[in-house]
Amino acid sequence: MMKNATLRQLKVFESVARNLSYTRAAEELYLTQPTVSIQLKQLTDIVGQPLLEQIGKRIYLTDTGRELLKVCRDTFEGLSRFEMLVSDMKGVKAGKLRVAVITTAKYFVPRLLGLFCQRYPGIDVSLKVTNRERILQRMADNQDDIYVLGTPPENMDIQIEPFLENPLVVLAASSHPLAKEKNISPQRLAEEPFLMREPGSGIRLSTEQFFAERGLQLKVRMELGSNEAIKQAVASGLGIAVLSAHTLALDRNSDELAYLDVQGFPIRRNWYWAYPKDKQLSVVAQAFLKFLHEESKQIGEKYLQGLPGFPAQKDDKKSRKNAS
Repeated sequence: MMKNATLRQLKVFESVARNLSYTRAAEELYLTQPTVSIQLKQLTDIVGQPLLEQIGKRIYLTDTGRELLKVCRDTFEGLSRFEMLVSDMKGVKAGKLRVAVITTAKYFVPRLLGLFCQRYPGIDVSLKVTNRERILQRMADNQDDIYVLGTPPENMDIQIEPFLENPLVVLAASSHPLAKEKNISPQRLAEEPFLMREPGSGIRLSTEQFFAERGLQLKVRMELGSNEAIKQAVASGLGIAVLSAHTLALDRNSDELAYLDVQGFPIRRNWYWAYPKDKQLSVVAQAFLKFLHEESKQIGEKYLQGLPGFPAQKDDKKSRKNAS
């Protein structure tokens, strides 16, 4: 019976069963929802019994679906071990590297991956960019080799280590009254309307902790789902925001944005790599972690030069002007 099922159908089912959502599965697999539905219907016809049931708007696994999910996970884990074995036999000349990062890390991780692939051109790299909540879920499900995030998760049995600075700076429109002030107090800043990422975001957690430690509560005017949307809203004068300095590397010369000189900022944080503690890393994944330690500091210094709290390039007068 199951010999007629394809690996693609099993992957689609596993994603839907894990997320309990056709929409999330389609996004995760880069498929359309009709394609996901067709693949599931074909698999259900092969099995001969319902795998999922929908009650209202919620999806549930049937008993048969739960058993098939176990089979899928065992199958994919076995294939992953086989891929790792083949990769180890070939060394770092060939193999696959799966990296998942939170959205803010997309500003520098692709550059690191590009340099890594230049050094090891035979490596096939997969990069998944998503929010912190889904990164933690992917880590719990052991879907990738290496994860990059800005705030270490609690109550997860993982191996984690910092590898790059991730400072947070305060951003406002260049026309904002505070843009010309120096040594702004957190109390004064808390009077302004804030633009924030969604609840659970690492940057939001750090920002709220910073002000809570000083007995201050922020006025959140708007929640936005991306750093780019926040920067546009800041430039439009809708409020101020706290963002990672890495998200501003390409905007450092923008005449629409200003870095505020605030007491206690930049908030010193780090980027972390992580993976499940009992995971056996392939030779390729080990080579990538070694590469991060060797190259990330140089990449980080290049990104942060000229930003508030970081030294400017001596021959870059424009960077010094923007940093001030």
